[in-house]
Amino acid sequence: MVWAAALSSAHRSFGIRIPAHDAREARPRPRVGIVIHDFALGGTERIAVRLANKWSELGVEVEIFCGARTGPLMDLLHPSVMVHSPAEPIRRERGSLRRLGQAARVHFGAFPVAAVYVPGNTHWPVARPLATLPPECRPRIIAQISAALQKPQRGALRQRVFELRMRQKLRGVDQVVGMCWGAARQAMRMLGRNDITAIPLPALGDERGPLCSPIDPASPVVFAASRLVPGKGVEHLLRAFAAVRHPTARLVIAGSGPNETSVRTLITELGIGSRVELLGYVPDIRPFLDRASFLVMPSDHEGYGAVIVEALSAGRPVLATDCTPAVHELLDSPDAGTVIPIGNVPAMALAIEAMLARPAADPQKLADLVERFRIGPVARRYLSLVGIAPGFDGHPARLLTAANDTAALSPDCAKGVTAL
Repeated sequence: MVWAAALSSAHRSFGIRIPAHDAREARPRPRVGIVIHDFALGGTERIAVRLANKWSELGVEVEIFCGARTGPLMDLLHPSVMVHSPAEPIRRERGSLRRLGQAARVHFGAFPVAAVYVPGNTHWPVARPLATLPPECRPRIIAQISAALQKPQRGALRQRVFELRMRQKLRGVDQVVGMCWGAARQAMRMLGRNDITAIPLPALGDERGPLCSPIDPASPVVFAASRLVPGKGVEHLLRAFAAVRHPTARLVIAGSGPNETSVRTLITELGIGSRVELLGYVPDIRPFLDRASFLVMPSDHEGYGAVIVEALSAGRPVLATDCTPAVHELLDSPDAGTVIPIGNVPAMALAIEAMLARPAADPQKLADLVERFRIGPVARRYLSLVGIAPGFDGHPARLLTAANDTAALSPDCAKGVTAL
């Protein structure tokens, strides 16, 4: 079994363990598909890659069908995860998601899987073609809600149009999943169905690193991690920071994007160049969170705000705009942080000053608030939705055959399973 040994070695190199399988086991491993446009550096794509890697570790055969094999996140994909794409790549352009959905329908019709995961609002158009597959090869379809459903800036008419299109795109989807109960409740109302659930964002690995002590309050650092694109509120943050009355506070921003030139121009115009540092893109923000006093998320809109989870996990409080229902669930403890109105520069400046003046919170207490966002429990909950028992303690993953067939389930997902 040279191939098996090589694959096991590859998993160890990625810090992933494949469950031991009995060579005599005749039952095939359950198969799960994921459909994404490409491997661009986006939140939904990052979640898809993380879940694919974890599902593979749990003994599931994972197959990603993508429009194009391009993007930096492909380098993070474990070699045990299969990747398929059309002979002619489907690039991002108008109508490309509909073509991606039709191509995925052809592929999974020929190579059936137990379930297909649709990661986020952007990819919803691929769900309907998959739902029209014949019963003998139709997978269960899980569609995730990754962005805010209710946006005040849309206005009443545009919101009604959005909800109509949402119902059309998600018709035939077997399970809709919000990343927080606020989003799930909104979806229940908009879709008129009561079977929508919430599964936390898999923003954290299963490893728990040491927490750093709060930094010296005499030299505070305000940190933000954001792409430099419209809608992320970086300009609001810069104007607010310029109004902050603190002699030694510094602002550090991690992220890159097409607005970088205009951001640098605004920094110069505001006269804060000596107090602001632009890091550009950084693959891991944890070292910068360790050296920060708190995080600011100034966005006009967000899907969930994974960076909030990362900050709390590092033991750092958060100042966030009311840009997603998730902020109220994540920052419901006074120690965790503060929520302010979207686009209100004076309110943001006052809130930054208040955060700088208050005593540092206990890092461990903040980290404990986001334990539920670990990839392991999240990945298992998704599998339980489609009746797959993950591999654990040497048992291979397998499809459940009856609603009470929970013998192969690990303890954290043995409840509430519905069989296929």
